Order: sequence, then structure tokens, then C-alpha cells
Amino acid sequence: MKARVGIYSVGLHTYWGQFPELEKRMKMYNAFIAEKVAGFGAEVYNFGLVDSEQKAKECGEYFNANNVDIIFLHGATYATSAAIVPVHRICKAKTIILNLQPCRRVNYEKTTTGEWLAHCNACVIPEISNAFNRCGIEYEVISGLLGLSETPYMSLTDENTADAPEAIRAWQEAEQWVRAAGAVRTLQNTRFGFLGNTYSGMLDLYSDFTMLTGQSGIHVEVLEMCDLKSVFDTVTEEDIREQRRKIKDLFYISGDSPAEPLAKRPSEEQLNWSAKVAAAEQKLVDKFSLGGLAYYYHGMNNSEYEQLQEGFIVGFSLLTANHVPCAGEGDLKTAVAMKICDSLGVGGSFCEIVTTDYVDGTILLGHDGPFHIAIADGKPILREMGLYHGKRGSGISVEAKVKHGDVTNLGLTQTVDGKLKLIISEGVATDGEIMQIGNTQTPVRFTVDPDTYMEKWFREAPTHHFAMSVGKNAKLFEKVAKLLNIQYVIL
Repeated sequence: MKARVGIYSVGLHTYWGQFPELEKRMKMYNAFIAEKVAGFGAEVYNFGLVDSEQKAKECGEYFNANNVDIIFLHGATYATSAAIVPVHRICKAKTIILNLQPCRRVNYEKTTTGEWLAHCNACVIPEISNAFNRCGIEYEVISGLLGLSETPYMSLTDENTADAPEAIRAWQEAEQWVRAAGAVRTLQNTRFGFLGNTYSGMLDLYSDFTMLTGQSGIHVEVLEMCDLKSVFDTVTEEDIREQRRKIKDLFYISGDSPAEPLAKRPSEEQLNWSAKVAAAEQKLVDKFSLGGLAYYYHGMNNSEYEQLQEGFIVGFSLLTANHVPCAGEGDLKTAVAMKICDSLGVGGSFCEIVTTDYVDGTILLGHDGPFHIAIADGKPILREMGLYHGKRGSGISVEAKVKHGDVTNLGLTQTVDGKLKLIISEGVATDGEIMQIGNTQTPVRFTVDPDTYMEKWFREAPTHHFAMSVGKNAKLFEKVAKLLNIQYVIL
């Protein structure tokens, strides 16, 4: 979903009569900022210029009426904090102060008082910071250059700073806030299905649904296997053919594994079964309007529900690729982490530690499914497994690895006092070898040796699952944590 971003610029009403065109200039800067933020894909609600306590109150009500996720407060020139604080007493959205100077430096020989006031944006920031702190209003600050591509006609100095590193850095930071706000809005409007139960004995995975709703805003829809069976019974031959087409397009149908006798070329019977179950999974998602899912089931041997779960992995990988992340073993917290990654467009594949390669200095990270196809290194491979290790039954599994390059792992855990916490770490996925056993695996090298990394990670009390994303996303995930008001750590 698009972030809803409130924008306003501040100034001192007294200036407008003293310095002709200064107000017009401030409004021009304000319009530039609004256009820039809209270019990040946000819904923009620009109040314009606030220069009095009354306008501040109107601005706060305007932002509330439009349900904004974040507010960009632009320090355009000096303003009194009394004409700013009411905005944020009324609207509680996260506030990011933009301390963006229009020029690299003023024209010292020609600058007038009015010209200086157009470039004294930083003057007001300490006053805002002090007032916000004493009023209990949280804020962040982005400092840099405004980044205009041409100089306004009334300016006495060069304001073309679009290519300046200080402008590029500042707007990259602003864009991250917009993207993070969109991810949080998406999360808070997502219905997560919880199908079956959590793998028995995995104490780290057990979740309090109310706690998750209270701290992340998600809705949890508790589902039974009979819900899946009811839609499974409506699957048509055309539904199966459609899923077979998707499987053919997105996966490579393997031969027998050269290493694992349990991993065979998928049979037509198993492919049809996986396609039929995948069609049922899609119908389940549609019926309950789900945007994410955690699942696990074990029942009596050869029961109809047991047979259904044997076909889970392919369909849940297809759903994950279609923005409905699915986490196995009933891990709802990791499903939330995967949804955060997916809503930011950076993947979010279900992972745990597989093994360590001390020769290459990497840790192999993956699972027995599902997998986020959008970030795969080539086509994922399908193998028919003679058994699912640690689980009942047999069926088709996904063997794949994430494309090599920068990756960021995102774990969502719970502390002793019942608070959610994000664990964030960046690394590099290598093109190293993986095992041919029907499981997803990605070799990842971190900035420290594997033992040091693992000890740091374990010290944060993670769950044994997490989501893998592509790119360097630590600062992005940090902003998500701040917007959700939950704890986080960057390793």
C-alpha cells in the first residue's frame, strides 16, 4: 500500500510583509518537496505554509482527517516553535524534520537579509527539537541540500544542487522513510492466516496473537484444515492446468539428485497433486482475503488432511512469489518479517541455519520451503522427496538459492517482557555450492567470521527462523521498527 505522507513548511508571518517574495519563495520550496515525495510513490497531503498557531491547529486537523502515516516538517526559514508544536499535539504521526538548505553557500557579496532568510533553514531546528523534547514529541532529522535542478529567478546565488551528494543522500533517506511507512501501512492492513498449528515443541515460535495484533497491527485469522479441504473439493481440472502452467514457467523440473536417494525427479502424479493443492491454497487465500500465512499440520498417517499437507510447499512458494508470504512450521512471527520484506520489494525468503562452510567462510541459510521465487538465482528446482525430514509424509520440495550479492536478514523475535524485536543483519550471498537435497540454501558471508557472527546473533535471542531479503536494507528496516515503535538491533 502507498504511504500517506503529510507535508508542511514553516515560516514567520512577520517576514512576509518585510521581505517581498520571501513567502512566495517558501511556498515554491514547499511545492518542490511535495512533488519529490510524490515521486516516491506516496499519497501526498501538503498543507503548505504554517506561520501561526491557528494555522498549526488547522494543519494538525488536516493531517488527522487524511490519516497520514508520517509527517515531513520542512524548516523553510525561521519560525516560532509555538506555531509548530500544535500540529504534532493534534496529529501523532511520526515526524521527520527536513533541514534542507537550498544552496551550497550564500553569495557573500550580494546577499541581503531577505536572501539570507531563504537560506537560514537550520536556525529553527534547535528550537523545534527542544520544544518537541519537552512536549514528549518524537522526531527524526534529515540534514542536507534541497536539491533543486534550477535556480529560482529571485535567488542571488546558485541553487542548482540536484547532483550534490548532500542532496542525494538526504532524499535517499527521505525515500526510505516513505517506503518504510508504506510497509507499515501494508502490514497494519494485512490479514494473516494461521493454518493448523505450530510445530510441537518449538517454543521460540509460539506466538500470542493478541500481542502481535497490539504491536504490529496485523489481523490473525485462525484457520482449520477443514477450511482448506472445503475449497480443495471445489478445484476444477482447469484450476489444476493453470497451476501446472505456473509451475512450468517458474520452476525447473529436476532429474534424480546425484547425492540424495530420497530426492527424485517429480512424477506426473505428484506434480498434479501439488498443482491441485496449490489451487486450493489460492482459493483459501482469496476466500479469507489473506495477505500472509503461517502453516503446519501433522495428523494421522494417510488421513486426507495429512495427504493435503504433503502438497503444501509448491503452492505456498507460488503464493509467496505473489505477495502472500507463507512461513512453515506455524511461524507467524517470521511470516510478519517476510511480509515486511515483500512489501518493500526486497523479497523475504523463509530461512534458518543449514550448515557452516569454514573453508569459504560462509553460513548456508535456507529451509525445506517455501521459497521467494522473485529473488532466486535462476529457476528454483523441484524435487520429489521420499520423506520430509522431521515431519510426516512425502512430496515435492523446492531446491534453490537467493541470487548472489548484498542481502539483509530480518528476524522477528519476542523478548522476556513480551515485546517484539527486529534483528537485522547485512551480508553478501555468494555463488558458492549448495547441497542437492531438495532444500533451499544460500551461502552468506558476513563482515566477521562465522563463529563471531553466530555468537552475536544468538546473543540477541532470535527465533531459529528469519526472512532473507536482497540488498542492503538495514537502515530501511530500522525505520520500519521506529514507525512500529518496536525494539530493534543491527548486528
